[in-house]
Amino acid sequence: MSKTSQLISSALAALLATGLVATSSVAVAADGKVKCAGIAKAGKNDCGTAAHSCAGQAKTDNDPKEWKYVKSEKECTDMKGMVVAAKTEDKKPVEKK
Repeated sequence: MSKTSQLISSALAALLATGLVATSSVAVAADGKVKCAGIAKAGKNDCGTAAHSCAGQAKTDNDPKEWKYVKSEKECTDMKGMVVAAKTEDKKPVEKK
């Protein structure tokens, strides 16, 4: 297989993988972590929400609108958090069972 063919094959594989991730119902980071709402401590959230634009700006502990990345959906639910759906991301977390 030529280098050009390998490059094209790799690009197609990456494109297909991206499409599969995009159709998932859970917000997943590039490293496979999921967004978990309701577990962040004050000042320890991972990113912005409708209320603010930066990490570390959560005002209260366990605010259901604030989220952190965790390793898996199971870890999130074990911590009594709510997995954030990909379609609504920071707007409305949904609990997975």
